[in-house]
This record gives sequence, C-alpha cells and structure tokens, in this order.
Amino acid sequence: MRLIQWNCQGAFRTKYQNVLSWRPDILVVAECENKEKLKFGQILPEPKDFYWYGDSNHKGIGVFSYSDYKFELMNTFNPEYRYILPFKVTGHDTTFTLFAIWAMNNKENRDARYIGQIWLAINYYSTLLDDKTVLIGDFNSNKIWDYKDRVGNHSDVVDLLNQKKIISLYHDQNKVEQGKEKEPTLYMYRNKEKPYHIDYCFASDNLLKNGYSFQVGAYENWIEYSDHTPIIVDIK
Repeated sequence: MRLIQWNCQGAFRTKYQNVLSWRPDILVVAECENKEKLKFGQILPEPKDFYWYGDSNHKGIGVFSYSDYKFELMNTFNPEYRYILPFKVTGHDTTFTLFAIWAMNNKENRDARYIGQIWLAINYYSTLLDDKTVLIGDFNSNKIWDYKDRVGNHSDVVDLLNQKKIISLYHDQNKVEQGKEKEPTLYMYRNKEKPYHIDYCFASDNLLKNGYSFQVGAYENWIEYSDHTPIIVDIK
C-alpha cells in the first residue's frame, strides 16, 4: 500500500500529474479544491473513491483512492477539529483507521491552533487510536516550536501516540530525534534557505510488521508546484 501526502499550495488540478506519476493507492492533498473544480474524467483521472472537506471551494483537504480502498468518514467526526478527518478504510482484505490531517489556524482560540488542534483531536478520538491506525498529513508543527503556547505541543502529541504504539515513520526509519530532521518537507516562501520538516506519517507498529519505507520528495522536483514536498509511504 502506497500512501502519499502533499500540500499542493492550491490549484491541484494544474499540478496532479507529478504526484500521480508516483502511483499512490491513497493520496491525501491539503489545500485541494473541491470535486466540481477537479472535474474528474475531464481534468483529473477518476479515482476509485474520493472525499473532500473544506470551508472554501478553493481550499480544503482531498482524500483520493487510486486502488480498491474505500473511505467512510466516521460518525464520530467533530468539525471543531478541522481539518482532522477520521476515516474507516477498507480494501485488499484489510480495514484500518486513517486520519487525514491539515492542521489549521484557530482565530477564536489561538492556544488550540495547529499542533494544539491535533492534540485536542487525538484526545477526543482516543478510542480510535488502536493497533490499525495511520495519521498522515501537514501537521504544521515541529518540536523546535514546543516553546509556543498551546494546549498541547508537538512533543505531547508524539508522546501520546507513542503510548498507543503509533510511531513516526520518518524518525523510526532514519533513527533521528524529533526536531533534528535532515529532510525538509516545507520551504517557506519556496526559499531553499528556509527549510522545515512539518509533514508526518504515524502508524501503529502492528501495521508495520511486514516492513515499510518512507521517502521525502526532493526540493528540485517539487518547488515549481508548491512550498511543500510530498511524503511517500509504502507499507507492505
């Protein structure tokens, strides 16, 4: 199973070829326009399944299946934690929970924005964090910003997930500590001199027993399209 997550920085319909050439089974796209603008079959190849959620027709989060996986948004979904969407995913003789994430600002409660939002969400959805869980997306966060006032910081989120045996695949594969990543996923203002690692995939260790691999897209291949590079995850 190949999962790809990418913040496309808008206008995905003009940029999809590059990411689809990586042949994702499941694709999560932040800052993605809605279905009407994507025009499946006319512009984008028709996915096997698709879910979109957003406050604006121009920017939301899109979840695509280009394999036999099907998505069902769980009835426990709480729109207060946007955009953190829990799906039941079925296909290929398996079922698991997928959290598609694009951590957002919160103008009403500044302490609950970005990683604070994720902290509140994973506590709210704690019963869903079992041995068949994947969280993937643009967390807009890194341990280097733990000092900022939040209801829960980056390290709090990582620690809670670790308690559930849900681990960060980049850090596990590369044997690096949080905050010391060597491969950025964001280049602020598309400036190579302003790199940050803020996109993640966490997965239950039970799902990884047959092996996995994690890749970060190269700056040179993606900067034309977005300030983010994608993360590519293969779980056997």
